[in-house]
Amino acid sequence: MKRLYRFLDVIDIVLIAFAKLLSIIYLLKVSTQHLSKMIQKSLVLFSLLFLFGCSSSEEEEVVSFEEQLEIDLDIIAKFLKDNNLVAQSTASGLHYIIDTEGSGEFPTIQSNVTVNYKGYFVNGDIFDQTTTRPATFPLNGVIAGWQEGIPLFKKGGKGRLIIPSYLGYGSNRQNGIPRNSVLVFDIELIDF
Repeated sequence: MKRLYRFLDVIDIVLIAFAKLLSIIYLLKVSTQHLSKMIQKSLVLFSLLFLFGCSSSEEEEVVSFEEQLEIDLDIIAKFLKDNNLVAQSTASGLHYIIDTEGSGEFPTIQSNVTVNYKGYFVNGDIFDQTTTRPATFPLNGVIAGWQEGIPLFKKGGKGRLIIPSYLGYGSNRQNGIPRNSVLVFDIELIDF
């Protein structure tokens, strides 16, 4: 995937350069012989950009789903131990802590939920949070860890979700979240 992004970046650069070349040609009304040399130089430049843009000196290690889940569960166990927390877990590997029970019904995957939340990594670095007012989301439009975890809370419930990477963004980078990141969310389910 990384190579595909690099390739697309190279294509963008080449297209921009080619568009500039055409505009220069039009403005200068260059001769055909000079034009041929410019195109040859552009092709050489494109080839070099392609080769260097698609090569990688830092190959990312690819692990199987099972290996990554084992890594994630070890990270979660260390996080819980280091923070002196006791959590329950589901069959998927999602860990959760209910601090305040709440009352009434549980939301479903079809619910629009209103929540206050703070999302952070196991090292404590925050990547997202509500600030001045709660956020409302269709539950079926968020990461799988929320789809599974939020229905464990009743209205008014508060607690924490510790989400293995595959229930978050998996091997994809997303808005500053590195690939294969275990995610932690402090949650307050306000309404649904």
